[in-house]
Amino acid sequence: MLKFLSKVKIEFSALDPRAASCMEFLAQCNSRKAKESNPACEVEVKRGNVAHPPQITVTFVNGVEEAFDATATPAHNIRSMILEKGQLLETEQMFREAGEAWPVIIPEEEISQHAPGTKPRKAEDKKQ
Repeated sequence: MLKFLSKVKIEFSALDPRAASCMEFLAQCNSRKAKESNPACEVEVKRGNVAHPPQITVTFVNGVEEAFDATATPAHNIRSMILEKGQLLETEQMFREAGEAWPVIIPEEEISQHAPGTKPRKAEDKKQ
């Protein structure tokens, strides 16, 4: 998970009962596997008198920053969102390294074409 991130900032009050997601996410960030995936990722924890509800802010390797309300979003959902966006970043990087334009735009007529080696869809399948 950390391999897609350059920075993680976790802010919460230790006495706030809504901080469970922050604690769980912090444990995931501190796991051996996560640290090995990107030792350069900076994990900052701000405990104590935090004026706002528990929050997790991540900065992706491309500089995009995203903040999550940790009171409403479970840690595993935040992790899943990071992995999804990370896969998109990897795909984008592969295309750019290959000299291809990003995002890839597929013309409408190509989307509906029959691909060799596959069965064409029946008319009633298309209605579903």
